[in-house]
Amino acid sequence: MATVIKENVGMLHDKLTLTLDKEDYLPAFEKTLKDYSKKANIPGFRKGMVPAGLIKKMYGNSLFTDEVLRSIDRELVKYLETEKINIFAQPLPDEINLRQLDVNSPSDYHFSFEIGLKPEFELPNLPSLHTIRYKVQVTDEMINNEIARLQNRYGNMKDEETVSTEENVLNVMLTEADENGNEVPEGIKKDNSLLVKYFAEGIRKDLMGKSKNDFIIIKLKTGFDDKEREWIMGDLGLNKDDQNDADKNFKIHITKVGLLEKRELNEDFFNQLYPNGDVKSEADFRNKINDEIQAYWDGQAKSQLQHQAYHELLDQTEIKFPEGFLKKWMKTQGENPRTDEDIEKEFPMFINQLKWTLISDKIVAENSMQITSDEIRSFAKQQLFGYMGMGVMDEEQPWIKDYLEKMMKDRKYVEDAYNRLQSQKILDWVETQLQPEQKEISSEDFTKMVEAHQHH
Repeated sequence: MATVIKENVGMLHDKLTLTLDKEDYLPAFEKTLKDYSKKANIPGFRKGMVPAGLIKKMYGNSLFTDEVLRSIDRELVKYLETEKINIFAQPLPDEINLRQLDVNSPSDYHFSFEIGLKPEFELPNLPSLHTIRYKVQVTDEMINNEIARLQNRYGNMKDEETVSTEENVLNVMLTEADENGNEVPEGIKKDNSLLVKYFAEGIRKDLMGKSKNDFIIIKLKTGFDDKEREWIMGDLGLNKDDQNDADKNFKIHITKVGLLEKRELNEDFFNQLYPNGDVKSEADFRNKINDEIQAYWDGQAKSQLQHQAYHELLDQTEIKFPEGFLKKWMKTQGENPRTDEDIEKEFPMFINQLKWTLISDKIVAENSMQITSDEIRSFAKQQLFGYMGMGVMDEEQPWIKDYLEKMMKDRKYVEDAYNRLQSQKILDWVETQLQPEQKEISSEDFTKMVEAHQHH
């Protein structure tokens, strides 16, 4: 009968010594040999009539080794389950010398394994965590800008003969050139649509009176203000932080001059945007825009609060780890061997990920959180509609139903959706336990704060 002896070798780090008696594996091995004799197809022998001795000579060593290894796995699993030992990863074997396994001389065998034990821990007092729920202030300027964006988006474009205002829209071909306007061989060439007001102030004056087929030569560094230059360089495939790229010259060839006529603020426009008819006047429209902007920033503030909670939980939850075991285990992972220096470099991030996994598992277990197939199906549907820019549609439409059925059979997709939904459910629950400080903030300061944290 197999026996296991456990001894401690470090914090949350134990060694298991497993002893296999012959009786633990030999009967199963002999049965396997008989089964092979019945099924083997060997020239010169009828099926089922191959002598057991020949099968043992041909396949014995391999079958013997496989059976011993299966017995090791079975006995380890049985021991861990019986003793209710909660471990990280799989037991790490000391080097197993398979040459000691001799089919012609079955014996008792001893094997050693190291295990890392999962620690017991308590979550911090969640209401006491220092968190802030920000309230972004919606300003008249924000409302005016969004209204202007919608008026432009739903407006009408008309052709113009010449450039006469900063609101003119120019269809242009940007061609990398030298200072004289000569095209750079194999240089960048890309078409785009630009408002005149996107150019630097001095360039705007040069554009006035220009018409189709006219051109100007600009240097990116001086041709656009900072914000516009950043996205234009990105569109051209250039690095906004590279001074050499910013010094490049481009020939701006005008292929079309247009002027966008903004949509009038009238009931037809309101009904197009809000078909349910609850917006009747400009005042109603402004209130609606205000609510939508506020909802957007409230959503951003919610995400930021949950982000704070995530970091507070990591920082304030005290968990001890079997570091010696985990570092050994890390060295066994992956196709390429890793040095001790590699492990030390990766270990802090690995521990943070492992810590969050333990915290998440504890929250899920203590609150009986479940993710149902209906939730995964709903998630897939929302993703589909989001990708396609569609509103809520009838799931029973054949093509939508077929798509959802396909996604629900995709194991990788279902696992990913499950993990994302569970992570969100965990953070939503944590948020309900917090008592955050309430703080008003401007959209500019909120954005700077989030960007600075992401950069850090």
